[in-house]
Amino acid sequence: MTDTTKPVGPANSTDLSDDGPETMEVDDADLDDETDPVARDEDDDDDDRPAAEEELFRQSEIAADYIEGLLDILDVDGDIDELVYNGRPMVEVVGGRLTNLIGHRGATLEALQELSRLAIYRRTGEPSRLLLDVGGFRAARRKELTAVAKNAIEKVKRYGEPVRLEPMTAFERKCIHDVINATPGVESESEGVEPSRRVIIRPTTNK
Repeated sequence: MTDTTKPVGPANSTDLSDDGPETMEVDDADLDDETDPVARDEDDDDDDRPAAEEELFRQSEIAADYIEGLLDILDVDGDIDELVYNGRPMVEVVGGRLTNLIGHRGATLEALQELSRLAIYRRTGEPSRLLLDVGGFRAARRKELTAVAKNAIEKVKRYGEPVRLEPMTAFERKCIHDVINATPGVESESEGVEPSRRVIIRPTTNK
């Protein structure tokens, strides 16, 4: 895993409203396959890193620069980590006063992720699967959703009936699908249209 950190301090003082729009959607269980930007240039001085990883790291650098500029405009302090993890570029922002960058159930975070992917695409002309996290929101939410999925699995196995979960974002649905895919005896699929798309968990059908 490649990792770089850059501190960001306040610069200008433009205001930001609290919550952002409830955005984001790409097909769920497919969050890993989302398309947006990649990068093909960079004189990274780690010659041992495979070329593909250099390109992914370049994507995280472009996104980090974009987020850094945004934090400066918003006069928000934060440290930015640039990563390549599990074959995809990542940017993590840590620090105080980051709630406005997350929004209700991560809606603002999802919008910022899409904007960061667009910034990469405009620089490289290639789609990216960049993952953006702010204040550890995704890790905490994944933990919560793992508990939700396990509770649903228990109900499905006990009563033998499908369980429909509440509408979720693509990231949230993928967290649920990951748990279901690792559990024998149950299967899952998504149904509906955004913003009401949800996961259904049911007993595995024997063929």
